Amino acid sequence: MTLAEEAALYNLERVGKRPPLREYLADVWRRRDLTISMAKYRIQASNEENRLGMLWVVLKPTMNALIYGVVFGLLQGDRRPENIVAYIVIGVFLFEFFANAFSQGADSIMRNRALVQTLAFPRMALPLAAVIQQLMNLVPILVVMAAIVLFSGNPITWRWLLIIPLVVLLAMFSTGVALISARLTVHLTDIKEIIPIVTRVLFYTSGVFFSVERILGQFPWLVAIFDFYPLYEFLKLARSAMLPDYAADPVLWPLACGWSVLVLVCGVLFFWQAEERYGRIN
Repeated sequence: MTLAEEAALYNLERVGKRPPLREYLADVWRRRDLTISMAKYRIQASNEENRLGMLWVVLKPTMNALIYGVVFGLLQGDRRPENIVAYIVIGVFLFEFFANAFSQGADSIMRNRALVQTLAFPRMALPLAAVIQQLMNLVPILVVMAAIVLFSGNPITWRWLLIIPLVVLLAMFSTGVALISARLTVHLTDIKEIIPIVTRVLFYTSGVFFSVERILGQFPWLVAIFDFYPLYEFLKLARSAMLPDYAADPVLWPLACGWSVLVLVCGVLFFWQAEERYGRIN
């Protein structure tokens, strides 16, 4: 009798065996308190050494938006978007949420290597905690974003409420990206060196600080392609919700929903398939 047959005879299972997907996701849900606690701890740990503490969560994206607004506002000349202050603030604030979730999620397994190798828990909790951390940070950022948009001369309308489902979709999309990148980083650690480059390319191509219609207006086919660019869709929908001068094609909503669900499902499946390998990282 082989060892495998003897183990099966006594109902013994391999340590670290990957459970079926349904059981795995149920275990992730049962450990939700652990996931949320890790997110809160990371927020506290990242700010406790700074005198301004949580204020940096808002100050950093605000200063970035100010710098990009001045520099790119001047460079674009008469092709800069209308209501440029609010336009860039919305773009920078929401994009930085995605970029931080992407980078922190990608490094979540490797950064917690000792935890992964010593405790039994669904490893998906780690990239999820990274995304939840960024969601918690996003709450005060959204308040500041709304204040800047309001003080820029834009009235409050019922469409501002559309930011809530939009943030949910963006969080789903970011979670999928974080899960995919977390597994890839385990397989090839060099990827974490490439991620800042990838996020920088996405930043400069997703319409964070420029109007695609104004910059590429002479190429209608290229403008049409941008409507299938997920990050551009999220930013365009956010601006159409908060700025009366901007309107987005209603078809962008089902497209954004499709991207969010597709990337999240792919991320969950891709990450789950390698569950057994995470505890063996060196």
